[in-house]
Amino acid sequence: MASKNPDTGRRNGGPKGRDGAAPPLRLHSTEVYETIRRDGEEELRRPLVSLWWSGVAAGLAISSSLVAEGMLHKHLPEAEWTVLISSFGYAVGFLIVVLGRLQLFTENTITAILPLLADPSRLCLWQTGRLWGVVLVANLVGTGAAAGIAVVLGIADEAQLRALVEVALPVAEKGAMQTLVTGIPAGFLIAAMVWMLPSSRSFEFWVILTVTYVIGIAGFSHVIAGSTEAYLLIFEGRMTLGQGLFGFLLPCFAGNVIGGTLLFALLAYGQVKEEI
Repeated sequence: MASKNPDTGRRNGGPKGRDGAAPPLRLHSTEVYETIRRDGEEELRRPLVSLWWSGVAAGLAISSSLVAEGMLHKHLPEAEWTVLISSFGYAVGFLIVVLGRLQLFTENTITAILPLLADPSRLCLWQTGRLWGVVLVANLVGTGAAAGIAVVLGIADEAQLRALVEVALPVAEKGAMQTLVTGIPAGFLIAAMVWMLPSSRSFEFWVILTVTYVIGIAGFSHVIAGSTEAYLLIFEGRMTLGQGLFGFLLPCFAGNVIGGTLLFALLAYGQVKEEI
């Protein structure tokens, strides 16, 4: 929708077109789709080694969500409103990963799927599976390394470690079915965040903060951020490896894919497929 006021773009600091008119204040849905699809095609063509190290870095970085949330939990008093503040820490890792353009698996539940929906060829299917597999494993290696550093190398002192464990305990308490169910809205919201970013125009920080804060405060399950918590509980003996795999990782993976790909990505593609 174009602005009716020629000064709107100048006040907003937006660039002018060749005819001197302000650019549209909002991108059309087809423009959002094309932006994400092009990004997805670029990711599908990236070398494996680039995807791997970017994914490992993302796993390490997103672990800062647990650290930030744990430290806020440690220093805040016990009260009903405490979670309203400590959940802001959950957004920290996502801000680092998304603004740093690192490879996060749940972003690829929509970014890599839009090119596949546009070109459902055997090659594109193989490229998507390759991207998903490499990034997922790399993310989990990164989060495992972060949890191991905190516990095995003693980076966190006793009080800090206790706070991290308290924040992580819901991962062990939910059970597989609840993890699956709460993973669906998390996957949907992350895909929605990716869809909104092309239109955010320098407000990316607030988009990421808002969406991930909702995931944190609602207790939704995110496979990568939550894997840091699962690893921590395993290292601390609060959860077995089998519980971590079958009680959290696999059902959360399924829930995130259902929410991000089967719900949001297909709906997003459905609204533009007749216009592209």
